[in-house]
Amino acid sequence: MTALISRVLTRRTGRISQQPPSPKSPPERTWKHLSPLLRLLILTQLAFNIGFYAVLPFLAEHLGTAIGMAGWMVGFVLGLRTFSQQGLFVVGGSLVDRYGVRPIVLVGCVLRVAGFAWLGYAEATWTVIGAVLLIGFAAALFSPAVESEVARQAVIWEEEGHGSRTRVLALLSAAGQAGAFIGPLLGGLLLAVDFRTVCLAGAGVFLLVLAGHVRLMPQHIPGRVRTRQRGGMRMMLRNRPFLALCCVYGAYLLAYNQLYLALPDEVQRATGSQAALPWLFALSSVLVVCAQLPVTHSAGNRLGLRRSITIGLLLVAAGFAVVAAALPAGWTGAAGLLPAAGYVVLLTLGQMLVIPAVRAWVPDLAEGGRIGLYTGALSSVSGLIVLVGSSATGFLLGLGLPAAVPWLVLAAVPVLAVALLPRRQERGKATEAAA
Repeated sequence: MTALISRVLTRRTGRISQQPPSPKSPPERTWKHLSPLLRLLILTQLAFNIGFYAVLPFLAEHLGTAIGMAGWMVGFVLGLRTFSQQGLFVVGGSLVDRYGVRPIVLVGCVLRVAGFAWLGYAEATWTVIGAVLLIGFAAALFSPAVESEVARQAVIWEEEGHGSRTRVLALLSAAGQAGAFIGPLLGGLLLAVDFRTVCLAGAGVFLLVLAGHVRLMPQHIPGRVRTRQRGGMRMMLRNRPFLALCCVYGAYLLAYNQLYLALPDEVQRATGSQAALPWLFALSSVLVVCAQLPVTHSAGNRLGLRRSITIGLLLVAAGFAVVAAALPAGWTGAAGLLPAAGYVVLLTLGQMLVIPAVRAWVPDLAEGGRIGLYTGALSSVSGLIVLVGSSATGFLLGLGLPAAVPWLVLAAVPVLAVALLPRRQERGKATEAAA
């Protein structure tokens, strides 16, 4: 990994000296016109997800079989990991604003290496819980650091005339999705040895990322100064446009979460098993890896941030509506999978519009240059919405209503979220002091 980054990055700081590309240049040219710092951060996102998803998909099975945990305890441990990660993003973001990107990423990588190594050797319940909490908190540090700096650099990239900032953020999304696709394949191969080997391999990936950042991440990123003033959280809670954007993003994430809640029920109903689920998940990942950049390139040339999010949410709603409309027909077998596949495709197309646009909007709404805090809060607030909304969805699915009703209710969520979108975006705040 370090060797790959070293070949890609021609120097540690500064910007490449080539002429800026036209805003309408093909998406494949975006990469070569990025600064070395942006390349490092995007490759970091790829490596993060390879290391993480090499372990996570196999954790529940390991806890239930090898450790012998009861089902409720497995769910509790997985919930703790989510809380220690998503719930503490706001903490990690505020630390990035105070101490800068480099130290927070390095500390996060060290904690993730320690957490995976600990998990590989953990056998008692309390040791597993400790390792899982450490793994989650590590991500709460390095993820807001990487995401907030990519967003800030994307705004600078746009202001210098290179094209829409969403194209840079689309690269980040595609890199993350590629890592989420490669990681389980790596973990599945290593699982033939044992789960400990999988954990140590995940730790090894983060160790390489750590080495790469020690060597390549600049001590000081030009244009960033550390924010020492207090009151950032109070200002953020009064920032109505930003809170509205958090709610919108939370509605999208709630819809996306149905890949793991409502979709398995529908696949089970249609085919009598959930054997087709991995193929539907793979369909989503392949779509993002192959189509994210062209979709964002096209949207960036024709749509603003608000319109991109609006169209994305409506596509997500259409995905739920497709399943609801097909359910009365009672299709089963291979034909019964067609509505589910339609839902996955429409949801993924909506995802490709919503995620880059939301991330691109956050820097414009971050007051006082606290882009780290706001990036972290976006994940924390929307994660809380997903937690509450998923509980309500599970209750709805268990009421015994006609099968189409929950899907129609879910279709209404992204439609209602469109009404919450801020009416105008404020530009220029992202380039203020933000570390």
